[in-house]
This record gives sequence, structure tokens and C-alpha cells, in this order.
Amino acid sequence: MNTLLIAGTDTDAGKTVLTTALAAYWQKYYSHCRWGIMKPIQSGVGDREWYQRLFNLEQTAEEITPLYFQAPLAPPIAAAKENRGVDLAVVWEALSKLRSRRDFVLIEALGGLGSPVTAELTVADLAGEWRLPTVLVVPVRLGAIAQAVANVALARQARVNLKGIVLNCTQPRTDTEIADLTPADLVRSLTNTPVLGCFPYLDQLDDLDTLAQIASDLDLGRMKGEG
Repeated sequence: MNTLLIAGTDTDAGKTVLTTALAAYWQKYYSHCRWGIMKPIQSGVGDREWYQRLFNLEQTAEEITPLYFQAPLAPPIAAAKENRGVDLAVVWEALSKLRSRRDFVLIEALGGLGSPVTAELTVADLAGEWRLPTVLVVPVRLGAIAQAVANVALARQARVNLKGIVLNCTQPRTDTEIADLTPADLVRSLTNTPVLGCFPYLDQLDDLDTLAQIASDLDLGRMKGEG
């Protein structure tokens, strides 16, 4: 397996933070490997520019983001505003080329698993049809357990190869708050999905050494299909 899709329960769940941390981990501990990042579809300025600033990816903007729309809206809506369609063939071709040239590719999904990619397909549908091993990021907040259950159910319906869940603190949280809002055992029991760790809140999201260290504390073996 040389591909991992980082999906979330919703926008701002923490997909970019986890993707950045995993990239920092690969850069620090596997410098001999050729890895890449893809944000298949982006609407508005954001993640592609972030990755270009932090990493020397040796990828063109189009290789990072094959489909780009100006309006920060769901792809089918943003595309319609430009009188365009969401051409997934372009994305698939770019992903296939990148995977053939790299030892490992991190793919950051858009929105949540239920977010629309086209008028007919969601992120979960795409992950299932393209057989992308997937990690689900669940933010530590009230209502997160219900979101986790719903998104895992959607993933199963779409036959997504879900490797596990990563909890993410989008704001400062104590251990007690984490245990109260997203108890790992309960999340695991209700979803029947491994919880691979909890990502702490960070003030500096561009501190690559710290991000790499935090990533190393996650259950990376399951992410890579070793468990």
C-alpha cells in the first residue's frame, strides 16, 4: 500500500494538520523515500499553498491539486460558477502518475466523508471506488461521537478501506476533557474501528519537528496496513 487518504467528519476536523504531521514524519524518518502529497480538488486558496510553503515536494501545483476552483464552495457548486464540470478523470490520471513515481502518497480529502465531489458522488464514494486506504479524523468536541458513528457507517456503506480513527484537538483540551468528549474505548466500541491515537492542540502548525514527533506516537503500523 503506497497511498493513504486522510478524511474527516467535516470541514475543519483536522485533516490538514494530520496530513502535515505525517508528511513531516516521512520527511524526517524516511528521507531516502520519495513521497508526495495530493489535494485532489481544492476550492479557494488554502491547503495546496500550505504544503508548497512547508515542503519541497518537487511537484507542480497541478500535480498537487489537479482540479482547482476559485470559489470556496463544494466542488459541484464552485465548478458551476465557472461553467465547468468536476472532471474526475483528470484527478485519477494525476493520482496514478504520482503513485507510480513515489514510494508513498498522502491524499487530503475535502470536507467530510459525506461532502459532495460531484452531483452524484461523495468523498466516501470516491474513496470506496478508488480503493483508497483511509484514516478518519474526528475532532474532540461535543457531538464528535455521533459524527464518528455516522461517518464510519457511511464509509462502510461505500466499502471504504477504513484503517482507523485519529482524534484531533482543534482547541486546547485536558486529558479529562478528551476522555469525556471522545472516550477512545466508546468510539472504538460504537464504530468497531481502531482509534489510532489523539493529536494534541498545537499553537504552531508549521513546527515540523514537533509534528513529526507527534505523528510517531500514533499507530502508524495500522495506517500502513501492518496491523
